[in-house]
Amino acid sequence: MAASVHPHDRNIVVALKKGLEILTCFGREASRLTPSEVARRTGSTPASARRALHTLLASGFLESDGKRYWMAPRTLLIAHAYFTSRPTAQLAQPVMEALAERTKESSSLGKLLDDDVIILSRSITRSTLATGLGIGARLPAYCSALGRVLLAGMPRDEAARKLQSMERIPLTARTTYDLDELLVLLEKCREQGWASSDEELELGVRSIAVPVTDRSGKTIAGLSISVRADRMRFSEFRAQMLPHLHRAGASLSARLPPE
Repeated sequence: MAASVHPHDRNIVVALKKGLEILTCFGREASRLTPSEVARRTGSTPASARRALHTLLASGFLESDGKRYWMAPRTLLIAHAYFTSRPTAQLAQPVMEALAERTKESSSLGKLLDDDVIILSRSITRSTLATGLGIGARLPAYCSALGRVLLAGMPRDEAARKLQSMERIPLTARTTYDLDELLVLLEKCREQGWASSDEELELGVRSIAVPVTDRSGKTIAGLSISVRADRMRFSEFRAQMLPHLHRAGASLSARLPPE
């Protein structure tokens, strides 16, 4: 089990922490950023952001035209170190490939990261949704099927506190974001063993997810399948895909080592 660290631990190197926060503030909609933009996204001062950006530039993790900064290929070394040192994604991939072959739908493996789910592994098919979802992508936990199945795997009080503290907004007209309603959904997930998100994260996208557990029964990841809403009704989607998803989740649970 990973050890937790208090945010005000005296052994924390604040400059290194800020540098890592800067590396993770870039994305599809923020691929090239100025120091002021980085400062706003990380909650630091422009001067502090400028120094950190210059350090990352000198270390080869960023590139710049003198005004804006963007990620350099060297940052891939960090992701590569994770995937080669942690077996979860490697062990999951064959199971997910088999799941995609059986269902002809794409699947995702994710874990909680702060208030989101981060995608650790993906298996795609020709019918893959054009949502830009890929390894390293983040989904809001409160309205995604993966997030709900992972929150349901937490102790009830802890899940309730986490939901209460996170920002919850209606991403579509169908999004459930009220705290009490979400707690009911989590309880339903605990009882039935799966969670759903029916056009709540994005209109036209339906998802179901199941937990992946360790040998003690603790939820360590979530496995999901998504489909375009115009291809099948939710009742059909659930009936056709859920048995395959449960079998794949059970197979992963047997394969993955303890966290």
